[in-house]
Amino acid sequence: MTDLDSLLNRYFAGKVVRKDLTKLIKEGANVPVYVLEYLLGMYCASDDEAIIRDGLETVKTILAENYVRPDEAEKVKSKIKERGSYKVIDKVTVRLNERRDLYEALLSNLGVKDAAIPGSYVKQFEKLLVGGIWCIVTVQYFFEEGPKGSPFTIGDLKPIQMPNMDLEGLFEGRQAFSEAQWIDVLCRSTGMEPANLTERVKWHLLARMIPFVENNYNCCELGPRGTGKSHLYKEISPNSILISGGQTTVANLFCPRRPDPWSSR
Repeated sequence: MTDLDSLLNRYFAGKVVRKDLTKLIKEGANVPVYVLEYLLGMYCASDDEAIIRDGLETVKTILAENYVRPDEAEKVKSKIKERGSYKVIDKVTVRLNERRDLYEALLSNLGVKDAAIPGSYVKQFEKLLVGGIWCIVTVQYFFEEGPKGSPFTIGDLKPIQMPNMDLEGLFEGRQAFSEAQWIDVLCRSTGMEPANLTERVKWHLLARMIPFVENNYNCCELGPRGTGKSHLYKEISPNSILISGGQTTVANLFCPRRPDPWSSR
């Protein structure tokens, strides 16, 4: 273990993820990397190989039993109906239905658009209202005759993506690192091993992340297919919008709009 590994485990306990573990699981699950990393941070944030092995099995089990694949949505809906409730992993977005005076949840992969959700979760995790977050959700089913809304309801919700940002904790931990060490941490956060990079390449990788922290910053990357131009913006943060080449306009590039998740498909 390097000095950088020791510092990370000491000052960011429970938040450190080995990228090689992410790759092992990513190959078998079409789940965003930041979701996998959050799960690995919960169960594999250790330098003990035995704990890491057990944690990997736990994460694999959670994904196998609870992750909803879009092509299996109807099968999972059937399970919810037959069992009365079922736990799933899905991206949950919430809106206020003022006509019914309640909050309704959209489960993206499951295709459920108007499941009633308790307001307490909305107050606790405000990101549900702003783009949504990935969660482990207990979905319940109860059908009543008449226009009572969706038979699906949210009984329990646990975020598996950071619902809030603890900047004070980040600033406090950052003080234990030198500038060079923190640059290496940032490079590792994108899946790059800084030990194999020159100083110039490290700064180039940092420059690619400027759009995440600086408003109205424009940059242009040129290169052939499969060279990683889109990877950073697609996998590193849920707050980026990736528009495929040849499918956009100049106006969209400067003023992208998120599609309405409740619109018909």
